[in-house]
Amino acid sequence: MDGRQEVLKGHKLNINARKTALITGVNDVLSFDAGEVLLQTEQGILMIRGSELHVNRLSLEKGEVDIDGRIDSLTYSDTSSYGKSGESLFGRLFK
Repeated sequence: MDGRQEVLKGHKLNINARKTALITGVNDVLSFDAGEVLLQTEQGILMIRGSELHVNRLSLEKGEVDIDGRIDSLTYSDTSSYGKSGESLFGRLFK
């Protein structure tokens, strides 16, 4: 190791039949509605898109979130890259 290597923190994503998701390593819930949930995780921003999405359980102390509904897509974004381009995080996510 050269000392510059990034240490990966705990983060897990478990999806069952595209209907339920258990996510660990969650630092914050940035926004949520029936079509999209935006989470700040140990591995960056996680955008979950679908329909009839519900946040059933949220424990920021444990860093866990349970989501139910139809899950259509998952997208990760690395927060460290957004400051370099001059464009805001939300501006790039919602293009």
